[in-house]
Amino acid sequence: MVVGICVGETSLSEVTFISDKMPKVGEYVTIEYGGKKVLGMIENLIMGNDALNVDINDFKAIQKISRLGVDDNYIRGKVKILGDVNDNLKLPRTPVLPGTEIHLADKDTLNEIFDVKNPVKLGCLVNQSDVEVNVEANPILSRHLAILAMTGAGKSNTVSVLIDQLLGYSVPVFVFDMHGEYVGASFPNGDVNVIKPKINPKYMEFYEIKKLINIPNNAVIQERHFREAFIHANEKLSAGTEKTIDFLDLMYDYLEDKSGLNDEDGKIDKSVVDVMNKINDAKLKYSKLFYQNAPNIISNIKHSHVNVLDLSQVDEYVATVLVSHILRNSLKRSKDAAHSGNKEKLMDNSVFFILEEAHILAPKKRDSDSKRWIQRIAREGRKFGLGLCLVSQSPKTVDHDALSQMNNMIILRLVEPEDQRHVQSASESLSQDLVNQLPSLNVGEAIVLGLMSKVPTLVKIDEFKGRLHGDDMDIVSHFADIKQKEEDEIKRQEEESMQMGYNY
Repeated sequence: MVVGICVGETSLSEVTFISDKMPKVGEYVTIEYGGKKVLGMIENLIMGNDALNVDINDFKAIQKISRLGVDDNYIRGKVKILGDVNDNLKLPRTPVLPGTEIHLADKDTLNEIFDVKNPVKLGCLVNQSDVEVNVEANPILSRHLAILAMTGAGKSNTVSVLIDQLLGYSVPVFVFDMHGEYVGASFPNGDVNVIKPKINPKYMEFYEIKKLINIPNNAVIQERHFREAFIHANEKLSAGTEKTIDFLDLMYDYLEDKSGLNDEDGKIDKSVVDVMNKINDAKLKYSKLFYQNAPNIISNIKHSHVNVLDLSQVDEYVATVLVSHILRNSLKRSKDAAHSGNKEKLMDNSVFFILEEAHILAPKKRDSDSKRWIQRIAREGRKFGLGLCLVSQSPKTVDHDALSQMNNMIILRLVEPEDQRHVQSASESLSQDLVNQLPSLNVGEAIVLGLMSKVPTLVKIDEFKGRLHGDDMDIVSHFADIKQKEEDEIKRQEEESMQMGYNY
């Protein structure tokens, strides 16, 4: 089917065409010239009429022309050149000749484009529902992914479809679940492993626990006492002499002996007592976070499972502590395996982390430990088998450095111009014409681009076949049910009263 004819000046990256039929933005086309079959995507369309051009300023004249009927409408569009179908989608070195016909890409050509190794099926083409869209799994896992959308655009469904597809490869997926959406979920391709948000202090690094205890960097004397207590507690636990006493209690007891509080001479070291008080304060403040019998969280990760860390009951600060703790431990474990030369162990330690509410965990305008470790995993993770997926409904507030490291993107409907600009600045392959399509996407439709896909794609994401708790609440039905129950109760009481009257 002929879509149009190339006109004007053409280039290696795009061509303009004129058509007498209305194609659709996002449709793939082919242009054959010079022994090549070049694939392109329609990115822009406009309709005009020479008789009703913008130079006519007389309303009545325009009205007369329109009433007479105008048949000389034209359609002008722009095609982005994607590459030579017969040469592994390499860009051509010569431009298209003006006057060359542009054809709608046939199904066989498109099926070949989306035939990839280790496929992850996301859905089908928006404009051709009979063509499946498969992206490649390995670039997602090693080169990171961002899933971005405004609220209600289908973000949770997209994440769930992706998770279920990855479970088919037995990939261990770890979800930082900020709202408890995945705790009671079910996935056709795997089970859910819920992990409690508990940290055993003995698995924390010195600087990590020092920050929680609130010892500032300039408090040199307090830091020295705290370090001594930290080393002492670790030695006790390593020796196996203290198995039932809490790590922080071991530190406190050591400092108490050192403080002079129990000495008869009454000489008390105030700086030691200050550290003791801070340990007590931290035990109260983080009573829901610290648990002495908790195993190392990353040791709970299971293959072929969605490993869900339920953060719905903890505050934002505790969530950032947990995220940074887990990412740091995972990177350390993978680096140790890499440096030992044990490639199989390194592969076994591979994890794909999904961070819901990425704008909270990696905020643009505020520093946090979680943000620093997210940035680090984004930069170094691919060398050590650690993948990252940032999910957010507020892209403009996600840290730009972290977002720019996401080499793959699934972008659903975005309306806010600032969100669009922020995403475009973080992605080299998101053209302005594709950005212009973001507000017009329907629920569940997305632009997919990056290393996981050979070409930018407009996709209708599949509907998730499992169960999830992230759906919108039906508030109207809830209160309508309450009203109905109240009316039924009033009616029942009236009937009982009437029945009692008859009996008398």
